[in-house]
Amino acid sequence: MGKERQLNVPITGMTCAACATRIEKGLKKVDGVSEANVNLALEQSSISYDSSITTPQAFQQKIEDLGYGVALNKEEFAVTGMTCAACATRIEKGLSKLNGVFSANVNLALETATVTYNEKDITPREMMQKVKDLGYEMTKKEGSEEQATEKREQALQRQSRKFIISLLLSLPLLWSMVSHFSFTSFIYVPSLFMNPWAQLVLATPIQFVIGSQFYVGAYKALRNKSANMDVLVALGTSAAYFYSIYLAIQAAIAGEGMPALYFETSAILITLILLGKWFEAKAKGRSSEAIKKLMNLQAKTALVEREGVQQSIPLEEVVVNDIVLVKPGEKIPVDGIVLQGTSAVDESMLTGESVPIDKAEGAEVIGATLNKNGFLKIKATKVGRETALAQIIKVVEEAQGSKAPIQRLADQISGVFVPIVVGLALVTFLIWLLWVQPGDVSSAVEKLIAVLVIACPCALGLATPTSIMAGSGRSAEYGILFKGGEHLERTHEIDTVLIDKTGTVTNGKPVLTDVLPYSSLSEEQLLKFAATAESQSEHPLAQAIVEGAKARSLAIEAPTSFEALPGYGISAHIENATLLVGTRKLMKDNNIDVAEGLSAMVDLEETGKTVMLVAYDGVFVGLIAVADTIKENSKEAVARLKDMGLSVIMVTGDNGKTAHAIAQQAGIDTVIAEVLPEGKAAEVQRLQQEGRKVAMVGDGINDAPALVAAHIGMAIGTGADVAMEAADLTLISGDLRSIADAIFMSRKTIANIKQNLFWAFAYNAIGIPIAAAGFLAPWLAGAAMAFSSVSVVLNALRLQKVSIKR
Repeated sequence: MGKERQLNVPITGMTCAACATRIEKGLKKVDGVSEANVNLALEQSSISYDSSITTPQAFQQKIEDLGYGVALNKEEFAVTGMTCAACATRIEKGLSKLNGVFSANVNLALETATVTYNEKDITPREMMQKVKDLGYEMTKKEGSEEQATEKREQALQRQSRKFIISLLLSLPLLWSMVSHFSFTSFIYVPSLFMNPWAQLVLATPIQFVIGSQFYVGAYKALRNKSANMDVLVALGTSAAYFYSIYLAIQAAIAGEGMPALYFETSAILITLILLGKWFEAKAKGRSSEAIKKLMNLQAKTALVEREGVQQSIPLEEVVVNDIVLVKPGEKIPVDGIVLQGTSAVDESMLTGESVPIDKAEGAEVIGATLNKNGFLKIKATKVGRETALAQIIKVVEEAQGSKAPIQRLADQISGVFVPIVVGLALVTFLIWLLWVQPGDVSSAVEKLIAVLVIACPCALGLATPTSIMAGSGRSAEYGILFKGGEHLERTHEIDTVLIDKTGTVTNGKPVLTDVLPYSSLSEEQLLKFAATAESQSEHPLAQAIVEGAKARSLAIEAPTSFEALPGYGISAHIENATLLVGTRKLMKDNNIDVAEGLSAMVDLEETGKTVMLVAYDGVFVGLIAVADTIKENSKEAVARLKDMGLSVIMVTGDNGKTAHAIAQQAGIDTVIAEVLPEGKAAEVQRLQQEGRKVAMVGDGINDAPALVAAHIGMAIGTGADVAMEAADLTLISGDLRSIADAIFMSRKTIANIKQNLFWAFAYNAIGIPIAAAGFLAPWLAGAAMAFSSVSVVLNALRLQKVSIKR
């Protein structure tokens, strides 16, 4: 039975008492809510609820569904002192119980805590104190990534020094251990190493100085009525150490020969665990390589022109509207617009697109991309945290720090795992002492130690977060930004991909495709006439004709007069003659016979092109066709999705004829045409009702309702606008092949997580019975435990080497 809790929720968007009443009624319908009172003046709601039935996130979702907002703070903290998944779970539970905290997510691999809270009810200082009371340290994340890396390196060096000292002290004890086995009896062992008091001198600093971290961690855990890995290590090594002292004293009092002692067991266990911790920390450091790579993309300085003077300044000092000069071969420091110059810019480090993009006056450029061969003068439009690269880094950090739903199972097991293991160890001790080898305390203690040590749940806690970190980081290198671990997990379930047409399958911009003269005019003359007439129009179709003429290097002159005829076309005067460009209706109204061109016009329209009739001085002279052409890689992308077993559907507001023509070119078999933006969301829901897992792919603006409704919303980005709130992930390059890449990376990551969880569970399921049966010496159990954690992390890091083949 859950506890009754009360929470204040700050609400935005209320304009009158009716709003407050509406929210109250809505909240009271949420399962588990016993009372909800909304105060319009204070702009917040006080909610009483049963925490075993519902969560604060449910209130937030309900308020947002009603059309209002929830004003919460979200902050990331650094956490130290965690040793296993049970620690992370304990901190999460402790923070979640605080009044004002909506959610708390603790990442063991990153050693961070992300907390969403109401600043009116609780402060970061109070949250940090709560974590301190639990036996850990939580501080605000401060400083750059370089400083954080430096701190990790210092901690790694401390861990390394402790291991080396422990190893040096353990070697004589390890040497003495060879005398325990008949097959190693030929090895010489100095008599000093066999002396129990010499062994005590060597083992004591390992046990209580180097191993103090395990006692401290165990004390803090037990003080908070829980148990973690430190409890197992402290119990196991203490049993070996103190039992050895007991045997040594008993033998000395009785004047008997020295029995087999276990000082080497406790010392070597601690040494092996420290070695595993060192390997683990080293590997975890590698898992944040994606962030480091992104940070290293930035230019360190920028050459700016202020008041006519050029000066090189640190990147942090560049401000919006600064004029930035970029020489060939240099990185572009900030996002901006080209004021002067032409060049090819390599954007592969952000978009994954290997071909350099031509940039000229008016073109947008992205910070951290490489200027290849021309001089550019740029006006800074986004600097600091507003740049595309900074947004990408933020998205990757949030994804790496988030928790995938699959991790919940591991968290639940970790919460009860240690007490169960302690129970199993005690049962093992009693079985050996009372039935297997009655009265043999030494043998029973050895089996107890082996069970305690081999069961440490480190691997279980690291299985999911390390894979999420590595998978989301590698995806970012290919221009795929998952906004959270849950989206990275859910993407692998997709079986249907719904793709918007304009700007997604197609380039989103009409281009000139056909010029068909029907008189003595040549193609160049016909196009020149049409472009001259259309040069005064702002219509996209007119611009396509003008751009097409410029591409053929045709000289375009201004018409002597121009008139736009909405819905029909345009009328212009050129060389004392009237030129008409437009529809059949325009030609009919001006008594112009276009019969000879109608057949070709119909054929062009059947392929999805927009056709304009051209008449000069009252005579039909030809056809001009433009079309929104499909992207270069759209057909290949659709083929890849089909090969992966996915259904591909194109959805568009265009007419059916045009839509089917585009779909045919792209290899898409199913088309839903003439759909309004809000209708796309309805189509998503219809497919979901059929039991399909739907991904919606669109531009993140007019497709927002559908992106939200889909299981996974994929926003096609341009690199300059990656923070698309409606989508679950962003494909920066705009290349449709990234859809298959995202699903591929999700499948790889989930497979990796399942491998980790399988081996973490299997390791304990197999290892504990073997240890309990007496087939595993305690020092071997320690080595196996250390290896399990390292192997899980190394397996996760394989994701950093995954290649996407195109």
